[in-house]
Amino acid sequence: MKKFYFLILILFFVPCHVFSEEIFLSLKKNKVNVRYGPSFDSPIKFVYKKINLPIKQIDKKENWRRIIDLKNNSGWIHRSQLKPANSVISLNEKILFKEPSNFSKPLAKIQKGRILLIQKCIDRWCKIRSDKFKGWIKTNNIWGSIN
Repeated sequence: MKKFYFLILILFFVPCHVFSEEIFLSLKKNKVNVRYGPSFDSPIKFVYKKINLPIKQIDKKENWRRIIDLKNNSGWIHRSQLKPANSVISLNEKILFKEPSNFSKPLAKIQKGRILLIQKCIDRWCKIRSDKFKGWIKTNNIWGSIN
């Protein structure tokens, strides 16, 4: 009987929530439907039209991922439309450098909101590609995963 009460106490005081791991992903296609629920029968809420857009997975159900974007839009996307994170968004203007150093040659000014494709990261710097530019940026003030 003591074991039963002990078990009840543990279940009562210890939360038994199972949360999906929050991870960053990127859109695989140029057109991705975001749905109200985790089913092809669920109506389309909105459509993303930007390949490599970084999004955050906040839940999952079978082959569906509940996501949220930089502007707090959320919905469900089928996992076939997603890939591991390979991009970030600049949250403010940044300088693109030739090497990972403030003393390196500046190459371009990166505008706020630009999608940057990550090639590799070292310390607090990432080598990125954006349109015709390649170079290094500091990893502060970006939205997405650099891992």
